[in-house]
Amino acid sequence: MPDDALSTSAVATDPFADVPATPGAPKPDPILVADGVRRRYGGLTAVDVDHLELQRGVITSLIGPNGAGKTTFFNLLTGFDKANEGTWTFEGERADGVRPHHLARRGMVRTFQLTKALGRMTVLDNMLLAGRDQTGESALTSLLRPLWRDEEAANTERAHELLTRFKLDALADEYAAGLSGGQRKLLEMARALMTDPSLVMLDEPMAGVNPALTQSLLGHVTALRDEGMSVLFVEHDMDVIMTISDWVVCMAEGTIIAEGRPADIAGNDAVIEAYLGIDHGNTTTGEIR
Repeated sequence: MPDDALSTSAVATDPFADVPATPGAPKPDPILVADGVRRRYGGLTAVDVDHLELQRGVITSLIGPNGAGKTTFFNLLTGFDKANEGTWTFEGERADGVRPHHLARRGMVRTFQLTKALGRMTVLDNMLLAGRDQTGESALTSLLRPLWRDEEAANTERAHELLTRFKLDALADEYAAGLSGGQRKLLEMARALMTDPSLVMLDEPMAGVNPALTQSLLGHVTALRDEGMSVLFVEHDMDVIMTISDWVVCMAEGTIIAEGRPADIAGNDAVIEAYLGIDHGNTTTGEIR
């Protein structure tokens, strides 16, 4: 087999086969590309990302110590905050300056550290709220039920399927305010899938979740990748990072200081120093556990 065919085959099975473990490394098929993204609050620069590419169809973890700028960067990319500088594209189209609901329609959805379930609505209604391009949402067409009756039935069926998948089907008619913290995380993830996304961005999905539900959430995250979706998530638990991540990006003081496979990051001196405040430059070994 020719060398170029071997190379193409390797990329097909391992998208990171030829990707260097360096900040800003180019990827073979990026779904999101960010350039020169900066966010300042007065004299404080919270985000200063020169270049980042997210590979399609994999789980990318965004890690870093508290205050590294991870959530701010999430907010910028998803339209919940406005950058002072920079551009980024999603699926090859400009995404900077685009409102969150428009990005969601294009396939980029996110969850939050503090869940945004609507407590005074039922679990099922929370799901139905996320359906895309619903005819009945118009003030005029909402009065003409025959126009959207079949659409609503299809959305309801889809919502029940997702609630069953996330083991929330028995709670469909309960108010979301009565759910536990872990159940709200599951609801938020299930609701995100109502939009049929291509990129799912999860901001600390395991935070505050009991160990039993943590394992369930991990299974759902890996299932997203297995179904062809791209996943970017923020997480602090390094055991989780090392278990399910295909690629890891580390931020510190607003900048990206390292990228690579989990094994590359575990022994990276810059990452260890950022987390522990210890200079490992003169040591022979170092590893985050």
